[in-house]
Formats: sequence, C-alpha cells, structure tokens
Amino acid sequence: MTSRDHPLRASLDEPRAHLLDLIGAVEPWDDLEHTHLESARHWIAGGAPLYRVRKPDVPPMHLVSYFAVLDDTRGQLLLVAHRKAGLWLPAGGHVESGEDPWAAVVRECREELGIEAVASPVAGELPFFLTVTGTRGQGPHTDVSLWYLLDAGAHTVTDYDRGEFSAVRWLTHEQVLAESAELLDPHMHRFARKLAWARAGRGG
Repeated sequence: MTSRDHPLRASLDEPRAHLLDLIGAVEPWDDLEHTHLESARHWIAGGAPLYRVRKPDVPPMHLVSYFAVLDDTRGQLLLVAHRKAGLWLPAGGHVESGEDPWAAVVRECREELGIEAVASPVAGELPFFLTVTGTRGQGPHTDVSLWYLLDAGAHTVTDYDRGEFSAVRWLTHEQVLAESAELLDPHMHRFARKLAWARAGRGG
C-alpha cells in the first residue's frame, strides 16, 4: 500500500497528507527501512504531534530533515561532527511546525553550511531514505528523519556552523563503510550502501 492509498489519508489535514505522500516516494532499501516507513505512516496518520516544540524531547517523537551533501564528481559525502550527538552525521535539523521538510533542508543548509540547497538528480526534492531512531544522551527521544540528497562540489563548502559542528569531512563510499559504526549515525552504513546502489543504477 502506498501512502496515497492509506485509508486515513482522506481525513488528514494537508501537512499530514503531504508527509504521507513524501514517505510514499521512498523506495525501501531493506526490511528495516520498510519497517521504519510503516512506523512513520502510522505515526503521521494517527494524529500524534509531529514537530518539536521544546528542546530536546517535547514531544518525544518528532520530525527531522537530514541532508547528505554529495560531490558527485568525486563520489564523496560530507559528514559533520555533531557536538551534542557526539557522532559523524549528515547535516540537518528539526522541521518547524507546519514547515515543508524540503523547506527545512533549504533553511538548514544555508544556516549550517552557508550554501544554497541544490537537489541531487538521484532523488530530486524528495526524501531518499527514512529512519526512525532513538537518540542517546540528555533528553533521549525518537527522531523520524527524512534523508535528502544534495549536490555540491567540495570546494563550495568553505565554512560551517561551529556552534553545531566541531569538524566536517568529505568521505568516499568506501571510507564511510570503513568507519566504525559507533562513530556514525546508526544508519549511515545502510544509507551509504543504498546511495551507492542508486548511483550505480544511474551510471554514477
């Protein structure tokens, strides 16, 4: 069943119906992503609050837009060392109340990396990957994260939000997979494999 066919879709407000359409565009990479997509569908359609209203954990489950920046020519992904999470992640942030997740990407990309968001042809302005992840540290909560893919040359990222990140790195697919899973977002290896598969299909 696609999100457009969800039995509750017709009764949903426009932002929730739009979110169901967005996640319906995500082709699950594996059984875990299929499970996460189903969980996200039920969460959205069930009427629970979607947006964070108070840091770090109110409500305890809320929406995030990640954006993985890809230098397609070099085949390198940009990862940031997130100070609070203590992990290497794609950049991104929480979606504000009523905000379109792609608009959150555009806003956060400008704020965190100082560049304009340019959608990769791999997925366009649609999410490429979805995860439902329990955070660790103070105020543990659950992030429902839409992973977008942006296109930018490594030379265009000349600065970053040093309050949020302690460092940035450009890594190839092989380098991402060689990193310890303990140092990365828990789904980073899966994302890298899905991206390599998608790029191979495009001849990338």
